[in-house]
Amino acid sequence: MENKFIVNIIHRPELSPEYAERALGKKDGVRDESLDIFRFQQDCAHKYGLKTTIQITYASLFSDVIIELAKEDHEKYGDEIGLSLLGLPCPEFREKYHTEDFCIWMFDEKRKEEIVDDVFGKFYERFGFYPESTSSYFLDAYTINYIKKNYPSVKCAVATCWEEGPKAYHTCNNSWYTFMDGGPWNPWIPSKVNSHCPAADAADDSGIVAIPHLSRDLMACFDGNGSNFGTHPQNVLRGMIYYGDSGEWEYPYLYNLIDQYRHLAKYNDGYSYNMMFVGPGWLNRRGRWEAPYELLAKSYDDGMKYYGKLKKEGKLSDMTMSEFADYYRESHKDYKRGECALWKDILYGSNKEYFWYADPAMRTCFDFNQGGALIDLRPYVARIPQKTGIGTENVYDASYPYLIQINYRAGYFTHYAGAGTVRSCKISCRGESADLCLCRTMAVYEKIDGGVRLTADPVTVTLGGLDIVIQSVYTIVEGEGDIITERRILNDIGDEKVTFYEYFTGAFGTTEYQADMTGVTLGVDDEDMKFAYLGRKIVKNDAKRAYVTIPDVLTEVEMGGDCDEAVAEEGIAFSPVYHIGVRKTISKGEVKTWLKLRKAN
Repeated sequence: MENKFIVNIIHRPELSPEYAERALGKKDGVRDESLDIFRFQQDCAHKYGLKTTIQITYASLFSDVIIELAKEDHEKYGDEIGLSLLGLPCPEFREKYHTEDFCIWMFDEKRKEEIVDDVFGKFYERFGFYPESTSSYFLDAYTINYIKKNYPSVKCAVATCWEEGPKAYHTCNNSWYTFMDGGPWNPWIPSKVNSHCPAADAADDSGIVAIPHLSRDLMACFDGNGSNFGTHPQNVLRGMIYYGDSGEWEYPYLYNLIDQYRHLAKYNDGYSYNMMFVGPGWLNRRGRWEAPYELLAKSYDDGMKYYGKLKKEGKLSDMTMSEFADYYRESHKDYKRGECALWKDILYGSNKEYFWYADPAMRTCFDFNQGGALIDLRPYVARIPQKTGIGTENVYDASYPYLIQINYRAGYFTHYAGAGTVRSCKISCRGESADLCLCRTMAVYEKIDGGVRLTADPVTVTLGGLDIVIQSVYTIVEGEGDIITERRILNDIGDEKVTFYEYFTGAFGTTEYQADMTGVTLGVDDEDMKFAYLGRKIVKNDAKRAYVTIPDVLTEVEMGGDCDEAVAEEGIAFSPVYHIGVRKTISKGEVKTWLKLRKAN
């Protein structure tokens, strides 16, 4: 199949941008400057032969100049005119709603409906039609469902900002009270129940195609502050990653990041995607993020120039949001289909490698710098019907809960001798043991019937003077929440006995802080126990499965397969995690185990 790399270039004219009024203390001339920035952005794209989607903001709907500019660019260049639910804070909005709040997902349900009707109605009044696309940093399922029901022309929406959680909060001086971790990094069709989850089938389909707010570095963003690592050029400037070999303003990292997204076609049936969604706040003439205006403008123009170059070479297809929604629907008819990203370190030049995977049952990440350990796991299969906004339990935290998250709840490497959240394997022989988290490797991706397979390069573990060559193979069954793991002994170790202990140490939540664990149930086969922070264990020989049920996130996790012994263990108050595992001893051949995520009623 011929590779198809698609880009969405999205501009929004913000005539009352908060950056000028609050961050810069500037009020006079704000509208004129913002209008000039919007023109500059549009001109950059058009100069290099690229179409855009213009996301009209609430304030812009009161501007005759913006309305006419949008109509002209639609007629001349084929740009789409969409409607943004960002950019709400303006005098007209504040006077009407008597609030300083401006995030659509943070309002109560009645106010969400009122604002949506107001903004969509004003859009229709100005343009004579309803938009086919809309946008926000985050759109919860309630808002998406309401929009689709009442404004069915909408087929595409910017619906989340990848990994905007505690890391972003901390790097904004603990002042960015809007969390939205746990969603897909690539386009998806949102579930009617929870917009983070890809729809499981037609009945679960919300009726739109969702795209992320930014295309981000799937390693640097996960490990650190995502706002510094994205294909939005000014993200790269904020990360201070903009000097080339000549010492000039060249930003090779930006081009490498775009090319890394192009490379994802290898793992996704020839399809890859990239987007840039840029408001005017980044390009004001006072400069921003320790960068002068000249660098801000040059980086934006150069970014458009690179996309234009790829298009001229036949390597890129520029689409509007609604065009992309049509393409995505046509090419992604199988709801179970997973999004895959075997992601290499393009920032620091190491051999570190992550594999990201998302489908309607789960989102997860394998770290091959830790032998293929799972370092992030979100149970989409649970379809957690969490509501967000005023009047709910999640006023500002819209994140989808994790079962494993090594940055918030530690991983194998912990200060305390207790366990952090991770799914890995401990190998024992001759009285010694080692965890595969200590074994760096790389992986090969393979698409198979009904799923994907990752084969890690063999690693050598030396225990008691004996070298054991081990290869790990991971198979993900699409749409089922199943991960099958095979550990193969590749060398002849005679009659020596090697024990493989496959384990899952988990927690649940959306931040670093653990909720009450006493609702959790742990068990092996038909024996179970309620979590009581006592450090108790259940150990059974020849067991079929070990499991944990977590009612707070409507999820059950099971482990089983080749098993001499199964274990379930509760944590203590100082280490509030749960632990399940299966153990098998062999001298040759392989051990095959499985991990299953299921919805718990």
